[in-house]
Amino acid sequence: MNGLIYMDYAATTPLDPRVKEAMEPFLSDAFGNPNSIHFYGRQARKAVDESREMIAHILGCRPGEMIFTSGGTESDNLALRGVAGARKHRGRHIVSSTIEHHAVLHTLEALREEGFEVTLVPVDEDGLVDPEQVADAVREDTILVSIMHANNEIGTIQPIAEIAKLVKEKKTDVLVHTDAVQTVGHLPVRVDQLNVDLLSLSAHKFYGPKGVGALYVRQGTRLVPQLTGGGQEKNRRSGTENVAGIVGMAHALRLSTQEMEQENRRLAALRDRLIDGILGQVPDSRLNGHRTQRLAHNANFSFLGVEGEALLLQLDLHGICASSGSACTSGSLDPSHVLLALGLSREWAIGSLRLTLGRSNDDQQVDQVVKIVPQIVQRLRELTPEAVRLGFS
Repeated sequence: MNGLIYMDYAATTPLDPRVKEAMEPFLSDAFGNPNSIHFYGRQARKAVDESREMIAHILGCRPGEMIFTSGGTESDNLALRGVAGARKHRGRHIVSSTIEHHAVLHTLEALREEGFEVTLVPVDEDGLVDPEQVADAVREDTILVSIMHANNEIGTIQPIAEIAKLVKEKKTDVLVHTDAVQTVGHLPVRVDQLNVDLLSLSAHKFYGPKGVGALYVRQGTRLVPQLTGGGQEKNRRSGTENVAGIVGMAHALRLSTQEMEQENRRLAALRDRLIDGILGQVPDSRLNGHRTQRLAHNANFSFLGVEGEALLLQLDLHGICASSGSACTSGSLDPSHVLLALGLSREWAIGSLRLTLGRSNDDQQVDQVVKIVPQIVQRLRELTPEAVRLGFS
């Protein structure tokens, strides 16, 4: 990557060259609209149908249960708003967690304004949701529970199957949604094993193209469509299908799934090397998220007395690409809502650094980052007034 060290794979991944090759025909000669009945249309429809079957097979569902979208944000919105609109006559209560992605939290805020009530279940200091607390939050008027599969900032993996089991034991007709944007393509994700009714995913998180995603919707689950028009995707999501993107997503998921076990072993070793190296050299530092129950490629740190934005700028000058949290909130100087939900003080939360690994990273790059990060943290602390550094400003 032109000499740069890219450690922001949770934000996005580069397009796999093999995926690009599979997409190219549908960006040129095979340009048809899949809703047209002539040769070019049938050619495009065949590609969409085959891609749908491929994704459904990997996720353990029926092809007709997959809705293609523009990405994770739209999938989350369609799940929450679609269920809320279809089931509001049954109740207006939704359960979620305090560490969800803003695509979920902001949608829930909007639904609150429309008369829905939302209960946000807290997490422990490792970012784990207690399944029993989720079930306890379910009421007679609860229509939906939405808990993310793994957090995009701290990488903690939630016990979704157990949550779904307890929730449905408490109230059989409650629907369960999980935002699996960070886990599909990185963990073995099968909806039949998770026992969820809706699941969101996004192609660019597993070496596929940007601008395309999907929502699994269990057969028989009613949704109010959020886009109306030509009635594509069985009237659930109107708009001409992104044929090249859909083909790319299917191929990217197939390749990531085939290579997952070996790649996760490699990444987990790099991740642990990164964690041990940085925590061992930087005083007043901490790892955010569960030490072991986390994504193989995720390491999230906090450094007392350092602002995350300043740290990122210095890392960028050294050719290291990282983030302080969700890429969707980049540029915000507010502490991460996820880190605050763990119980961190503002002083600890503003000094966060997320390093997420991928195919381009190796031992040499990790060692380089482990060498540079402590130097930058020390320099920034020396430049920061003592009162501010200790949180007394």
